Amino acid sequence: MIEIGHFNTLTIKSYNGMQLHLDGDKFGDILLTDKQVPRDAKIGDSLAVFIYTGSDSEILATCKKPFAEMGGVAWLKVVSVNQAGAFLDWGISKDLLVPFAEQDYELEVGDYCLAKVFMDEQHRIAASTELNNFILDEVSYLKEGDKVSLIIAKKTDLGFKAVVDDAFWGVLYYNEVFQPLKEGQKLTGYIKKIREDRKVDLSLNKTGHTHVAPLTQQIITRLGENNGHLDLSDKSSPEEINAAFGVSKKVFKHAIGVLYKERRITLTKTSITLNK
Repeated sequence: MIEIGHFNTLTIKSYNGMQLHLDGDKFGDILLTDKQVPRDAKIGDSLAVFIYTGSDSEILATCKKPFAEMGGVAWLKVVSVNQAGAFLDWGISKDLLVPFAEQDYELEVGDYCLAKVFMDEQHRIAASTELNNFILDEVSYLKEGDKVSLIIAKKTDLGFKAVVDDAFWGVLYYNEVFQPLKEGQKLTGYIKKIREDRKVDLSLNKTGHTHVAPLTQQIITRLGENNGHLDLSDKSSPEEINAAFGVSKKVFKHAIGVLYKERRITLTKTSITLNK
């Protein structure tokens, strides 16, 4: 079954050297809109294509990969505005419409916005910046420690609000972020805590013992590369620790604590020394 707004593998039904049509089953023949047809394409071949809707709701195909598929969230640029709404560049030839009714603020040409791709009532692919109508506050299938994809949405009083796996809201607290973040930035994160109200606290670092083991080896390796000495300790600032190892101070302290108990290192207030 063909899924609109996603990649599908379809069979080439006809190709006259100019236009290529794919077998769309119940949708009939589907035109490949790419100006350049894949080299050596011939009738009967299978082709992986993204299926989307045209201006008149016709079903079309492209080999190009959009910045987001159906249900996805992406940071997109406004390239035009008319009486229907604002149009976003999403990586394929047909721009993505954000109807005025789906704009939480007025979009202008040149703006960037965080938008959710959805199917409208006319069965056309559209986008919305009214993210609260689509993104849930309460998490369902995720659990603490899970690795997730994040898109930074905005700053709040507590931290950075982020979209988790295109589906849920989560928060990265300022005192646990040690790198520059900006609106629309995509990165990998982890579910740090699921609160009683099912809302999510996030972390950019994997917590727990599964993260400590590789970190201890990293510390030993770094010590070996620096003549057995590092100017870091459990008293170092979170920024210094993150710059050196890309982890939070809590995780770092746990790791050097393990190494200290194993008598592999000696700790001072300002440094770590590798024991011989």
